[in-house]
Amino acid sequence: MAAKIKKGDKVVVIAGRDKGKSGEVVQVMPKDERALVRGVNLVKRHQRQTANQEGGIISKEAPIQLSNIALADPKTGKPTRVGFKILDDGRKVRVAKRSGDLIDG
Repeated sequence: MAAKIKKGDKVVVIAGRDKGKSGEVVQVMPKDERALVRGVNLVKRHQRQTANQEGGIISKEAPIQLSNIALADPKTGKPTRVGFKILDDGRKVRVAKRSGDLIDG
């Protein structure tokens, strides 16, 4: 199955503690059905001091379930579903259902 959400996409959180927030996908974990989104689902973790990193309590992103995020429409920035379309030159591209805009070039 083709991926609906990819690294670098702008997404909106549609459910959970961070509902309404948006960010860029840093990493997608298809096996776990999760994604890391910059600035979303922040958790505090205790960090032991190492040679290249200081210790203390740091905030970092935790993976968020793919079902709780939706792609942001390229036109409006609102959440949209993703469809697929095959262009005349044979390329399969993602399409925003809300506006009909192409998502990848």
